Amino acid sequence: MKFEPKLQAAVFLRRYKRFLVDVRMPDNKEITVYCPNTGRMTNCLRPGCEVLLSHSSNTSRKYPCTLELTRPGSCWIGVNTGRTNALVAEALRAGIIQEFHHLKTIRPEIKVSNSSRLDFLLENDHDMIYLEVKSCTLAADGAAMFPDAVTQRGARHMRELASLRSQGFKAAVLFCVQRADADYFRPAEEIDPQYCAALRQAQQLGVMLLAYQAAVKPSGIKIINKIPIRF
Repeated sequence: MKFEPKLQAAVFLRRYKRFLVDVRMPDNKEITVYCPNTGRMTNCLRPGCEVLLSHSSNTSRKYPCTLELTRPGSCWIGVNTGRTNALVAEALRAGIIQEFHHLKTIRPEIKVSNSSRLDFLLENDHDMIYLEVKSCTLAADGAAMFPDAVTQRGARHMRELASLRSQGFKAAVLFCVQRADADYFRPAEEIDPQYCAALRQAQQLGVMLLAYQAAVKPSGIKIINKIPIRF
């Protein structure tokens, strides 16, 4: 996934109302930009850190710029969760996600109940695989973690995957780690024990758990390798 046109550099000042951040542009002008991330973004932002923004040509948008990458420490972090599914779809088509080869179709946004959808339905010559994707931006002490806030919706997705698996379908959840300073993934039980309990139960019922790491650069993001999962 390449960023075209090139992202704009800025300095982070503050975040508020969850979806808004203020930044300082290179000409010292302060502007408000859209933040497409519903999580706490713990350790993704600190005042004065570098950020990169995309700019929309849509004149009806109140905030034309969108927060894409942050660099609070040694590495860039992809924080636009709206890009995660496209990033995973790109990796699926390229055969990077080794568990899912020879796919005939990759269908997005699959309705599985009256109130919920899962991210993908994958099909090959033998199987139908339901896949839910979670964007992971939280990391500490070498561990990438999810979630970074309580997520009832995420727990519901795990229960739906478990139900599909019990019906004989294959099911999986993929944690997309968009930062380089993590060597493995673990569920953040200290943040949301109910989600982690649902995740563990889904695993016990045969839902596949995967964690893949992306290389995040100002020019673009690409999923490059699998990392281990530890409970």
